[in-house]
Amino acid sequence: MTAAPLSHRRAWRSGIVQQVSPARVVDLGPGYLQPELMPAGLLAEAYQNALVEFGSAALAYGDDRGAAPLRAAVAGRGDQDNVLVTAGSSHALYLLATMLAKPGDVVLVEQFGYDLGQRLLRDAGLRVVPVSMDAHGVDPSAFEDAARAHRGRIAFACMTPTFHNPTGVVVPERRRRELLAVADRFGVLIVEDDAYADLVLDGEVPPSMVDIASHQGVVRLRTFSKSVAPGLRLGFLLADPRTVTRMAEHALIVSGGSANHLASLAVAQLIASGAYARHLAWLCEQLRARRDALAGGLRAAFGPDLACDVPAGGYFLWLRSATAPESALLDAADAAGVRICDGSRFGAGPSATVRLSYSFNPPSDLAAAGAGFAAAWQERTVKERTP
Repeated sequence: MTAAPLSHRRAWRSGIVQQVSPARVVDLGPGYLQPELMPAGLLAEAYQNALVEFGSAALAYGDDRGAAPLRAAVAGRGDQDNVLVTAGSSHALYLLATMLAKPGDVVLVEQFGYDLGQRLLRDAGLRVVPVSMDAHGVDPSAFEDAARAHRGRIAFACMTPTFHNPTGVVVPERRRRELLAVADRFGVLIVEDDAYADLVLDGEVPPSMVDIASHQGVVRLRTFSKSVAPGLRLGFLLADPRTVTRMAEHALIVSGGSANHLASLAVAQLIASGAYARHLAWLCEQLRARRDALAGGLRAAFGPDLACDVPAGGYFLWLRSATAPESALLDAADAAGVRICDGSRFGAGPSATVRLSYSFNPPSDLAAAGAGFAAAWQERTVKERTP
């Protein structure tokens, strides 16, 4: 399988897309797919098939909970009553922040986490409280301490246990169960943000927290933005039926029906035909090649001053330095003509950190960018050690 002919950069410009990378800079910042990886041709066919199958019903106000074909296709271990279709993860998080919380409530978040998601929570008037992480995700003891300290004021806790943004960490099943046990003891709802869970590049992932908990006390957020295209504005949440019903009664939904009715029916066609599974397998091959190219290019820089755990999936490499400041990492990237994300955007810890995305560039550019960064880093190290 290859990217469809319609997957091109011809219209990738300001005024059409949200962000355009600087000229002559390899941009490792974006958390979205390279244009050539978005299946425009496949989606064009899916939309046509949906319109042939459903006619004007595809153009109507959709069912408040979302189109039944998509809800059935994504229910997993649950059923349609466990699914609410949303306009992506941000839309779902907004619904949670405005329906299950009130201004001044506390949301427990990971020590490092998606910065714009935390901004959304703050904009809703909620108080964001970070909880310490280790190499396996949120520390259960720290989570318990935070739950106890803020007991009675917690709206929910937000976690990304699978291919975490920005660190790439996958929380082991035992740790997931420990966190769920703490949440149950203190009556804390867990919001499991699983935007990258389908992008498995190596091995297998543990069962989701919502499946472990049988949909009780957990709301899982899913999206097609990372596996197909963000322009679909299509995702869904999984929860117990009572929570799904409550969310579907939000005026934002009741006023216009399903958040993205036509896109829901088109993607349901992709799933039913097997085209989505084939696309996902191809996409993971492409992302694996890109991850390995970037990590391979960077390898010469790894050592006592710089470390990186190559993730088993998702979009990101997370570089850490216990000896150099964040500015040194950014300077090395700048010297190599590479743009990266400063780790302080996502949280604070004892080491300087930066995030590098491998989803937005071809392998050749990623290998060159990694090698350029490594050379700039080594040059800096030599200068510092020269009397």
